[in-house]
Amino acid sequence: MRFLIAGLGSIGQRHLRNLIALGERDIILYRTYKGMLHDADLQSFPVERTLDAALSHHPDAVIISNPTRLHMDVAIQAARVGCHILLEKPIADSMEQVPEFIEAVRAGGGQVLVGYHFRFHPGLQQVRHLLEDEAIGQPVSARAHWGEHLPGWHPWEDYRLSYSARTDLGGGVILTLSHPLDYLRWIIGEVTAIWSFSAQVSDLDIPVEAVAEIGLRFANGLLGSLHLDYCQQPASHHLEIVGSQGTIRWDNADGIVRVSRSSQSSWESLPSPAGLDRNQLFLSQMRHFLEVMHGDAEPVCSLEDGIQALQLCLAAMTSQKEGRLVSNIEFG
Repeated sequence: MRFLIAGLGSIGQRHLRNLIALGERDIILYRTYKGMLHDADLQSFPVERTLDAALSHHPDAVIISNPTRLHMDVAIQAARVGCHILLEKPIADSMEQVPEFIEAVRAGGGQVLVGYHFRFHPGLQQVRHLLEDEAIGQPVSARAHWGEHLPGWHPWEDYRLSYSARTDLGGGVILTLSHPLDYLRWIIGEVTAIWSFSAQVSDLDIPVEAVAEIGLRFANGLLGSLHLDYCQQPASHHLEIVGSQGTIRWDNADGIVRVSRSSQSSWESLPSPAGLDRNQLFLSQMRHFLEVMHGDAEPVCSLEDGIQALQLCLAAMTSQKEGRLVSNIEFG
């Protein structure tokens, strides 16, 4: 199999390393030389500076890891020629080009896996199974929290120039930290209404929203909330789900799921893989992508899932802009 990686920022470099770790060496690189990576770090892989030249190598799969606003420009052309696609999240920063991409995928016949890698976290998989098994009775509320310190996130670059901080590249905390909107829907179910407040933070000197509070109503009646920010030191990412007979907590810091049941007087910590590190999620995702390419699995996070996550992001942004609850969220 031949791979093309489009975009060699932090996540593109990670995908390159993981492909190599999994024994893949037939890799083409498409870069615009706007990032921080030096050619000496590319291990002599072929490099192309235009998409047409990159696709002329006839890759079997394209990994799209350039800035969010540029995703669809690559994805549509790759899909038209039948490439399988690992598309980083969010899939875009608007729905404008998504219908064209859907048609290109249908015409080309390739598979699409969207890069919401937290679906591969053993802890969140445990949370999902606990809810399926009704371990805490009827779930009634959920709250996810993710705070990151943007200036320290990628200390090798000026954070003000990163895609996360730039409107023209599809940045802002809602799109950049959209993982919880995906995994909440994956764990709990469909969202029927959403509200949001968001704000800039003057200390960060960026033109995008740096903090957001989002409220969610799910189809099963559960009420949820989500906090996102670019300010928190140290970073914190956790989830709590309250049920009629107990509570589930997951903390990304240690990856452990803890359960309190009404029948018990103390918290139970569930077993988790020893030595779990962040890159294992990406490795699991890449192994799954290889399985999808070979026809051995269906995408764990499909194009439809990616579209729904994007539409939740856009609904939250609409709520903030228009000052209203958004309940007519269009999916598909």
